[in-house]
Amino acid sequence: MPVPRHPQGYDLHDLRDRLLRAQETAIATGTVPPTLRPVVRESWERALRGQIDPDHALPRVELDEDEFREYRASHALAPVLPVIRRLLVDGADDAGLVVAVGDEHGRLLWVEGDPGLRRRAEDMLFIAGADWSEASVGTSAPGTALQLDRAVQIRGAEHYNRIVHPWSCTAAPVHDPASGELLGVIDITGTDHAVAPHTLSLVQATVAAVEAELRIASLESTVRATLRRSRMTAVPTPRPTRTPLTVLGERRPRLGAVELSPRHAEILTLLAWHPRGLGAERLASLVYETEASPVTLRAELVRLRRVLEGAGEPPLESRPYRLGREVDLDAASVAKLLTQGSLKRAAERYAGPVLPASTAPGIVGAARRARRATARIHAVGCLARGARRLRRARRVPLRRRGLAGAPRGAAAALAATRLRRRAPRAHRGRTALSPLQRPCNPRATGRQPVRA
Repeated sequence: MPVPRHPQGYDLHDLRDRLLRAQETAIATGTVPPTLRPVVRESWERALRGQIDPDHALPRVELDEDEFREYRASHALAPVLPVIRRLLVDGADDAGLVVAVGDEHGRLLWVEGDPGLRRRAEDMLFIAGADWSEASVGTSAPGTALQLDRAVQIRGAEHYNRIVHPWSCTAAPVHDPASGELLGVIDITGTDHAVAPHTLSLVQATVAAVEAELRIASLESTVRATLRRSRMTAVPTPRPTRTPLTVLGERRPRLGAVELSPRHAEILTLLAWHPRGLGAERLASLVYETEASPVTLRAELVRLRRVLEGAGEPPLESRPYRLGREVDLDAASVAKLLTQGSLKRAAERYAGPVLPASTAPGIVGAARRARRATARIHAVGCLARGARRLRRARRVPLRRRGLAGAPRGAAAALAATRLRRRAPRAHRGRTALSPLQRPCNPRATGRQPVRA
């Protein structure tokens, strides 16, 4: 979509005066004059509805230094930063421009370029970590480009925030070439040179190069994953031992010899159950009871990557999130044994519910399925023990019961009479229970069962 530009030959001072008067009218009446460019007018209307103060609104800095550094390092645009530097930053020092790269929420991740201009921009908190979304500061090229999902140029007093009136900027959004998901924004900020026509073309060309680099990286990741999963190898190689992930029962969850926090155990369990991976939104919905922002999940995944490194595991893969190598999840092993009909082995390996203290929706659902499987193990185990008792009873010779020489029918009648005499009072007048009919746990009935 073409970017609306100012008509040729306009006077900058006259334009600035008209914009200042239009802003005063908009603030006083609550209505933006129709003389503004449509992209600016609509952005000012959003700022008015958001009650942004044009004189005192400053961007928020929400993450501390360590959290921001981890978040930035794990962002999808971090691997392609060298491309942006090569195309934009290397020439920005001489051109008197500042180059900024932001995430999909408007938070600036990197701010580089002319050192003197950067120091001046710090006065309005145009720094790494600051939130320059429209909801935070009103009209600006980075925030408005993200809001509209297209390239934008904003000159001087077109900014709703008067602190930004000395600056002009051009920005364009960056998308994931595979999914079309909005990843972030690339911005050039400076004097009037920052909104020249060739500046817009340069930013759009840089976005195209970045998206091409992301596509190549995605294809390389797919090829590597395909080769890992492929069984067509010239020389058979021994399969590496998978690290055990223990989440059943009351014990502290562990990955190999490393103890896990409850949240890390939940994430690893869900990723182990879904080897093909989970998207950020789907994983967050399975981990958190209430709606959580992707920033919260990404910060947790950054910490989890360090845990995996300490356990000798490869790092998590992204888009979608998945384990770099399969782990031996004890809950999955029990489920597989049940599927194969190995009930005895499943019962031996079942140590208790899946992460019993967890309230994560995905874990609660897995625990519910495990309880149904446990009931099946218990029921089949009771029948098997009852069958063994019946076989032992049938092997006892008649002479051991004091019925040697008696006819088969008479012996059976006499045996039944003796059993009734020995039965507890509550069972008299009723047929003695067979081994298959006895309770699996005699103590649960309050009395010993009748013995054949």
